Amino acid sequence: MKYLCLLYGNQEKVSKLSKEEFAALAARCQVHDAALRQTGAVVSVESLEWDVTTVRARDGQPTVVDGPFVETRDVAGSFMVIEARDLNDAIRIASLHPAANMGEDLGWGIEIRPIADGCHQ
Repeated sequence: MKYLCLLYGNQEKVSKLSKEEFAALAARCQVHDAALRQTGAVVSVESLEWDVTTVRARDGQPTVVDGPFVETRDVAGSFMVIEARDLNDAIRIASLHPAANMGEDLGWGIEIRPIADGCHQ
């Protein structure tokens, strides 16, 4: 089964890092990234821009809102699609990602969602 992992962080805190601090953080992430890729479960992983636009229905019409729809300082900064046997396996795999091991002070976290196989209600 495939799982979508949304990787969150606090844009305000990340933007306060100097170039040197960010480079050092990225270097520390490489160990976790390597372990994650060695699982063979990573289907896709990409970084996202911080800008967020949400489209929601309002009175039967699409309405565009700048920013995330939920009230939070944390914004999805990247996504990853993994292949896992079940949710526990997906948690094990996602736990290898740097966002599960560091960056607590930057609001890092991972939301794991099963990808629906076909239409569902």
